[in-house]
Amino acid sequence: MSETERWLSVEEIASHLGMSKETIYRWVEKKKIPAHKIGRQWRFKASEVDTWVHDGGASNLEKEQINDKCK
Repeated sequence: MSETERWLSVEEIASHLGMSKETIYRWVEKKKIPAHKIGRQWRFKASEVDTWVHDGGASNLEKEQINDKCK
């Protein structure tokens, strides 16, 4: 039997990335971070988020936030 990857909460993915929960919620709101709504809660797969980070998703978002602050 293969082990399936468990779903992580906002708190767990924030800890995994070394970010605040507020940052994670902002990214979810902007539909930038790979997230799945299960009922009323957001859940994450660490493998999907890690791929997103490795593909530059987090760095692109940081650039957008800096540009938004400069406007």
